[in-house]
Formats: sequence, structure tokens, C-alpha cells
Amino acid sequence: MIRKLAPLALLCLPLAPLLAQGAPPPAPAASAPAVPVPAPKPATTRVTLQTADGPIVVEVEIERAPITAANFLRYVDQKRLDGTNFYRAVKVGPGIGLVQAGTRNNPKKTLKPIPHEATTKTGLSHVDGALSMARGAPGTAGGDFFITVGAFPSMDADPTQPGDNAGYAVFGRVVEGMDVVRKILEAPVSPTEGEGDLKGQMLSPVIAITTARRTPAP
Repeated sequence: MIRKLAPLALLCLPLAPLLAQGAPPPAPAASAPAVPVPAPKPATTRVTLQTADGPIVVEVEIERAPITAANFLRYVDQKRLDGTNFYRAVKVGPGIGLVQAGTRNNPKKTLKPIPHEATTKTGLSHVDGALSMARGAPGTAGGDFFITVGAFPSMDADPTQPGDNAGYAVFGRVVEGMDVVRKILEAPVSPTEGEGDLKGQMLSPVIAITTARRTPAP
């Protein structure tokens, strides 16, 4: 039996080195770098201001500036901006400035003032085409707003500055119709209308806002 088994044992001997010399297992494939997922865009609502010079479409920041945006949309939904005007144009340089519109404290159209939403809270800024609230002291904004032509970071809140450093409350931006805004900025002004710093800034004639309506996003 031993003589018959020996050849079988010898046949098994080469298997060990053959297994040892086999190819190593493949290395795991390198994982692909993670693709960053962009943060969702904050919610906005579009409004079209139909003016005598053409339409201006704004995106209202209902998520980032909820108090100020809700106030503006109340004026829109209650049609309080229908029949109001762009009545002021402030030029600080060639093609740079702001245009102002709204209810001009008309008691039949103006709602109660709202709390001030500073840009330090909303994260918004007075970029070119920013939609922002006109006000006296903080917390007095009602039915008047302005649109910037050019960037005005100096109008943002700055707690490091003395006095009234709360800035103005940005709550949206023009997405269509900046050509209309620029046209209003260049419109004629009265040399005599307006009081104090407003003198020489009042449009003559004013530019009518015929309607203000919510508009579906494209």
C-alpha cells in the first residue's frame, strides 16, 4: 500500500509552490472623489411691476427676508401698489444711483410699519438691482421701496459704525427689466420739488406703476 500511495503524495508536492506563485488578488479600485451637491436656492416669489416705461420683474426673498417680503407681497396681493409711481431718482454718478417708488405714506394705501430686517440677519446685500425698503428710523418701513443701479454696500447694516448703522432692508432683486430701471434713473427731475436733501431728486413727471402682480417663475 505504501508503494502505491507514494506516487500520489509526490504528485501533490508541486501544488504548494504553484499556489504560492499565483498572481496576488487585485487591489480595490480607488473610490471616485465625492461630487459636492449644491445647496438648494432659497425660496423666492416673482412679481412683475408693470410701469409706464415697461415691465420690471423682481424676485422677492420670501425665505431669507420673510418679514419684509411678506409685507411687500401684502401690498401686491391687495393691489395697493396699483396706481402708485416711481417718484424719485437719485443719481450719484454716470448710470449709478437708485429709483424709489411706492405709496408715499398715502393713508388709503399704506399699511402699518414693519420690523427692520437688517442685512446682517438676512445675508443679502445692496448689489446692482437690489430691491430694498425705504425708511426713516429702523422699524418705520411701510409701502415705499427702492431699486439700486450699481452696488451700494454702504447701505448694508454695519454694526461697527456709530449712530444708525442698521442699513436698509434688502428683500429681493430685479431679474428682468433693468433697462427700464436705468431709463427711470435718467428720467427728468424737477429742480424745485422736494424738501431738504430730496430737492432735485423728484421725478417730473412721475413714472406710473399700473399694476403689481405675482408672476410664475419660468
